[in-house]
Amino acid sequence: MKKTALSLLIIAALAFAGCKEKPKTEAPQQPAGMPAQGQVPPGQPGVDPHAGMKAQEIPAGAGQKGKVTQTMNSGGYTYVEAVNDKGEKLWMALPEFKVKVGETIEYPVAPPMVNFQSKTLNKTFDKIMFIPGIRIVQ
Repeated sequence: MKKTALSLLIIAALAFAGCKEKPKTEAPQQPAGMPAQGQVPPGQPGVDPHAGMKAQEIPAGAGQKGKVTQTMNSGGYTYVEAVNDKGEKLWMALPEFKVKVGETIEYPVAPPMVNFQSKTLNKTFDKIMFIPGIRIVQ
């Protein structure tokens, strides 16, 4: 019962954060619970307000599990493709984090962005979730 309530609370917080206007740069809005970063001073375009942000470790049982099939780092983010328990492939992006192909991870579920174009990877993702972090399951 507590796990269900925690999961619903996390999903509701992420959904609320996803309803806000998206920035025009590649960096997603700061998810709830992430440490506050410095404001970008007016007139300084190109400064990443998420620079130096650290990935959060997800508590056990707070998400879904999947096996990593691809991973790459670019622009301060780690992009991970994983196959979940249902056999579906999912892309997710999080602040840079060390993860290897073949590892099993646990991750929170967030509303996906559709047709997201990563300028640093020169790649368009059909669907991708921006999440605060993952947990390696061993």
